Amino acid sequence: MPLLLYPFYACVPPPRALLRRLSPPPPMAAVAPPPPAVRILSSVGALDLPPLPPPATDDFHWLDLFAFLNSPADTYHQIPPRGGEEGELEAGLELELELELERHAEVERQRERARKAQHRRQRQRQVKAETEAWARAAEEYREIEREMLDRRLAPALPYVKSLFVGWFEPLRDAIARDQDVQRRKRVKHVYAKYLLLLPADKVAVIVMHKMMGLLMSSKDGTGSVRVVQAAHCIGEAVEREFKVQTFFQKSRKKKDQGGNDPALEKEQAKCRKHVKSLVRRRKLSDAQKLVQQELELEEWGTEAQVKLGTRLIELLLDSAFVQSPADQTPDSSPDIRPAFKHVLRQPIIENGRLKMKHWVIECDHLVHEGFESTARHVDIPYLPMLVPPKKWKGYDKGGHLFLPSYIMRTHGVKDQKDAIKSVPRKQLRKVFEALDILGSTKWRVNRRVHDVVETIWSRGGGIAGLVDKTNIPLPERPESEDPDEVQKWKWSLKKAKKTNRELHAERCDTELKLSVARKMREEDGFYYPHNLDFRGRAYPMHPHLSHLGSDLCRGVLEYAEGRPLGKSGLCWLKIHLANKYGGGVEKLSHEGKLEFVENQLLDIFDSAANPVDGNCWWINAEDPFQCLAACMDLSDALKSSSPYRAVSHLPIHQDGSCNGLQHYAALGRDYMGAVAVNLVPGEKPADIYSEIAARVLDVVREDSLKDPDTNPNASLARVLVDQVDRKLVKQTVMTSVYGVTYIGARQQITKRLQEKGLITDDKLLYDVSCYTTRVTLDALGQMFQSARGIMAWLGDCAKMIASKNQPVKWTSPVGLPVVQPYKKYKNYMIRTSLQCLALRREGDAIAIQRQKAAFPPNFVHSLDSSHMMMTAIACKEAGLHFAGVHDSFWVHACDVDQMNQILREQFVELYSMPILENLLEEFQESFPTLEFPPCPPQGNFDVREVLTSTYFFN
Repeated sequence: MPLLLYPFYACVPPPRALLRRLSPPPPMAAVAPPPPAVRILSSVGALDLPPLPPPATDDFHWLDLFAFLNSPADTYHQIPPRGGEEGELEAGLELELELELERHAEVERQRERARKAQHRRQRQRQVKAETEAWARAAEEYREIEREMLDRRLAPALPYVKSLFVGWFEPLRDAIARDQDVQRRKRVKHVYAKYLLLLPADKVAVIVMHKMMGLLMSSKDGTGSVRVVQAAHCIGEAVEREFKVQTFFQKSRKKKDQGGNDPALEKEQAKCRKHVKSLVRRRKLSDAQKLVQQELELEEWGTEAQVKLGTRLIELLLDSAFVQSPADQTPDSSPDIRPAFKHVLRQPIIENGRLKMKHWVIECDHLVHEGFESTARHVDIPYLPMLVPPKKWKGYDKGGHLFLPSYIMRTHGVKDQKDAIKSVPRKQLRKVFEALDILGSTKWRVNRRVHDVVETIWSRGGGIAGLVDKTNIPLPERPESEDPDEVQKWKWSLKKAKKTNRELHAERCDTELKLSVARKMREEDGFYYPHNLDFRGRAYPMHPHLSHLGSDLCRGVLEYAEGRPLGKSGLCWLKIHLANKYGGGVEKLSHEGKLEFVENQLLDIFDSAANPVDGNCWWINAEDPFQCLAACMDLSDALKSSSPYRAVSHLPIHQDGSCNGLQHYAALGRDYMGAVAVNLVPGEKPADIYSEIAARVLDVVREDSLKDPDTNPNASLARVLVDQVDRKLVKQTVMTSVYGVTYIGARQQITKRLQEKGLITDDKLLYDVSCYTTRVTLDALGQMFQSARGIMAWLGDCAKMIASKNQPVKWTSPVGLPVVQPYKKYKNYMIRTSLQCLALRREGDAIAIQRQKAAFPPNFVHSLDSSHMMMTAIACKEAGLHFAGVHDSFWVHACDVDQMNQILREQFVELYSMPILENLLEEFQESFPTLEFPPCPPQGNFDVREVLTSTYFFN
C-alpha cells in the first residue's frame, strides 16, 4: 500500500541522528483522521501515474512511519520534492516499491539460508556415506548378534543376510587372531603391515561383501571367480578404505586445529628437527617412516594388494560355512560344509577361445541359489553423491569428497599417468570444466517408472526387456540309446544350462540396479562424478545405476530440476517418444514422427494411466521404459490446462548418426560419406545401415543369377539372397570405423545368420558368412573411400612410431594428452599364503600390431569426446542442463533447439581446425628422424553445411 503520513504532511524530516531517539509511537486510537489533501515527499525515478484515492484510517501503520524516518538520509535531503498531488502519489508508489523489493530480498535471503542449510545436511550425509559405510555394516552385524543372544534365537532375516551374520563373527575373530600373531612376530609377512591398518570387523565386512559381489557379477553365472581377480579386488578395497579413513581423520584434525595454530606449527618444526637428527645419526629407516606419516599416502601396488587379498580369502575359506535345510532324520548329523572352495578349473573353450586351466574360488550351490535375492542385501557403500562432486583440479584432485578419485582410468599404465600429471593445469582447463559440468547435473529417480519396473519384476519379469525370473526347462534324456540322439541331447543340455547361468547373471545384475534405485528413490536429487578413459571419453564413476546404462537405468532416471515444455519442447517430446518406440519409426522425418505420435495418442494415454494392466502398447517399443517415461510426460502435458506450461523432467536425446563415420567424413571432407551420415541437409534422416544393406543386396542378387559352375559365389548368393537386411550388416558397419578385422566381421555376421536359423549346416554357414563379409566390407570401402584412406594413413604412422619401441601418443583438440597403453606384458610369479599366483607386469617392449590396429578407432574416440566436451561447455554457458553419453547429448525438451544449434557450431569449430596436419606436426616434432607419409588427400565437402543439416544429430 502507499505510505501515507497524515499527521506530518507539512513537516520536513528531521536530521537522521535524531531519529534513533524517537519515543515510542502513541496508541492507534490517538491518530487523527486524515485531512482531505496529503503531501508526500517525492523520490528519484517517480512515475507519472494517476492519483489514488486517500486510504482509510485503518490502513495507516506506525511501522510505515518508523521505516520512513529511518530510511537513508540521502533519499530525502538531496532530491527536491515535487509539488502537487501527482508528486505525492509518485513518491508513495516509489516507497511502496522499495518496501516490496526489500520484502522479496528478505524472502530470497531466507531461501538461500535454507538452501545452504540443506546443502550442509546433504554434505554431512555424503561424508558419512563415504567414510562410515563399512563401519555401519559391521555395527549392523554386531547388533544382530546381540539380538540373537538376547532373544536366544535368530531374528527373521533374508537367507543371504543370515549367511553374512553367520560368517561375520568367525571371520572377524580369525582376522583379529591373525593380526595379533603378526604384531608379535619379529619377521612379519609382507601383507602384515597392511592387515594391521584397519579393525578386524571392518575388514571382515569388506571381504564378505566384495567376494559375494564378485561372484554375483560373474558374466557366465557360474558362481566362481579367479583367485587373482578376487585377491586384487579385496586388497584394493581394503587400501581404499584405509585411505578414506586416513584422509578423513587428517581433514578433521586440520579443521579442529585451525589453519594458523601456533601449537601445530611448533609441532611441525619439532618434527622436522627430529628428522634431521635421525638423518645425521644415519637412522634412515626411522627418518623415512616419520616422513611418510607426514606425506600423502603412496599406492600399495598390485603385489601388496594381491598378497593381502589372498590371505583374507584364505581366512574366509576357513571361516564361512553353510548348512543344508533341515530335511534329515533326527539321528543324522547336520550337513555343514564350506561356503567357498578353492578349485582348479580345467581348460575350456569359451567364445571360440581356449581358456587355460586356472584356480578359482567357487561358492557352494546353496550360496549360488540365493544370489538373486542377495543383491538388495549386499552393501553398495559408494552410491551416487548427494552433493555436487568436487571440481577437478588435478590427476587425483576432484570427484568424491574423501574416496580416492582419479581423473583418468589408467589401469596402472605408467606412461598415461605420467603424461596427464606432467601437463600444465591450464592446458586441461576445458577437460576439467567439462567433467565438472557433467558431474553437476542433478538427477533423481522417476518414481512412476520405478513403480512399474518393481511391479513387473515382482510378477516374474520376462517382459519390457526385463530378464525372466524362471529358468528354461532342461531337455529330458531320450529313451533311445542311439549315439547320435544321446549326443544331440548332451549338446542341448549343455546349451540350456549355459543359458540358465546367463539368465542367473542377468537377474543378479537387475537386482543390483534396482537396489540402488530403491536406496536413492526418496532423495530430492543426486549427482554422478565423472572421469575419463585414456582416450578422453567420459564415464560416470558409479558402476551400477547411471544414465550410461541400459534402458532400465535410463528409464528410471530423470532430471531433478524440471522446465516448462514450451511449444518447441512439446514437439521434441513427441519426437523423442517416437525415437524410443523405434521399429523403423526413428528413421522417419520429424513430421512423420509427429504424425505417428498423434495417431497413437489413445495408446499413449492408456500406457501412462495403466502401464501394467492396460493395453501395454509401450512394451513393444525398442526402449520400453524410456518410451513409458515419455508417454507419462506427454500425457501429463496434453491433459493439463496449458500443455506448453507443463513442467518436464525428462532428458531428450539427440544422437549422432553412426558418429564415428561422421567424424571420418568430416576429417576427409568426403561428400558421399557426408550425405550417408547426415552431415548435409536432407528431407529425412539418411540411414547408413539400410544404404549398405541395399548395396549388399544388389551384389548378392547379381551373383545369384550367375552360373554356379563358373562362379562359386552363385550358390552362396542364392542361399543368402532372402536374408540380407539392415540388421545383418549393422554391427559390421558400426564397428568398421573402429578397425574391425575381417575375422571379427565374419563372426558378427555369423551370429546374425544363426539368429535367423535358416542355415543349419555349419560348413555352409561358414562359407556364406565369409561371402557376406567380403561383400559388406567392399560396399563400405566404396562409400567411404576417404575414411579408408585416413584409417590406412593413421595405421602407417602408428606402425612407424611403434617400430621405434615407442607408444603412439597425441594431444586431443581440447588439450588432453593421450597415450596408447599397448605393451607386451610379462608374467611373474608371487608366492602367497594360498597359492602361487601369476601376475602381469608391464614390459618395456611395445606391441606393434596392437598399436597400429587400435590407433584409428582411438583417435576418432578422442575427437568425439572433444566434441562432447566443447558442447558441454557451450551449453553450460547458455544456461542448459547438459548430460552426455559419448555421441548422445541430452537436455530438457525446451532447450533441444538451442542445443542443436550449439552442437553443430561446435562440430564446425572442431573441424575448422587442421586436425590431421596438427597430428602430423606433433609426430614430426616427437620423432624428427622418421619420414612420415603426407596427410591423405581431402574431398570437397564444406563442413559448414552441418549448420543447416536437420538430421546431423537426430
